[in-house]
Amino acid sequence: MQDLKSALLAKDAEKVSVLRSIKSAITYAEVARGVKGGAGLSDQEILEVMSKESKKRQESAELFTKGGATERADKELREKAIIDTYLPDALSNDDIAKLVDQAISEMGELSPQTMGRVIGRVKELSKGAADGGAIAGVVKERMGK
Repeated sequence: MQDLKSALLAKDAEKVSVLRSIKSAITYAEVARGVKGGAGLSDQEILEVMSKESKKRQESAELFTKGGATERADKELREKAIIDTYLPDALSNDDIAKLVDQAISEMGELSPQTMGRVIGRVKELSKGAADGGAIAGVVKERMGK
């Protein structure tokens, strides 16, 4: 909220717009989960919402670029950069691989049937700092070995 007030005072329209959209997405998630007005979302759940919003901006930018709308793509990437300042640094593939190995050792063996549980466990262990696609890639790589 303090960043939103600061952006309003600085008349930074783009940042105000992004922060309001994030606030709206969080409120929507609270209502969807039935926690509005109570304790609210946990920090982990808020990070998940923000990560989804960042990913949406990235996907939109890619589509705008393919469609030749570079100005709109640039705007989406600027919004993504603002959101990313509130997210933890992404884990490297080596760090993800270590977490995947830890999850596999906890669960026993890795098979196509347990792949989803391993990915879920790695997401828990990474506390939102690892992208689901990157985790899935490492898990698939381990299955191929």
